[in-house]
Amino acid sequence: MLEQSYYDVTDGIIERYGKKASSLIPVMQDIQAEYRYLPGELLTYVARQIGVTEAKAYSVATFYENFSFEPKGKYIIKVCDGTACHVKKSIPVLEALYEELGLSKKKKTTDDMLFTVETVSCLGACGLAPTMTINDEVYPKMTPEKAVAVVRELRGDSK
Repeated sequence: MLEQSYYDVTDGIIERYGKKASSLIPVMQDIQAEYRYLPGELLTYVARQIGVTEAKAYSVATFYENFSFEPKGKYIIKVCDGTACHVKKSIPVLEALYEELGLSKKKKTTDDMLFTVETVSCLGACGLAPTMTINDEVYPKMTPEKAVAVVRELRGDSK
């Protein structure tokens, strides 16, 4: 059960876009921007408030990869594994991040909610391969060592 403050914030977001079906995606985007994920309870609430079925709201949320029902860390790291990045060895970068953070393909977010590591098909920066982003800031020509150094700096340690 979510705290009332979640619903109050959501009411403000809905008010901004209006109680209409066409508001669904922008409302979901703003909720996710606020909480770094889309709580299922809020999606049900939004559907009722704007007059769409719960099934419609969930089908939209699950169709777009950008929406997540799982809480994400403060720092969302996306490692590109598109063709250019893969050829330029993005997988060792990903593996180094997994090892440094104690994560895996199945466990994507650290217990302290500081980091989430995801792979993406393309970041649109093929000439800078291998590339990763952290909260949409581009980190070009990554190596496993550089990736670990960035994480340690964000964490504020020098292991």
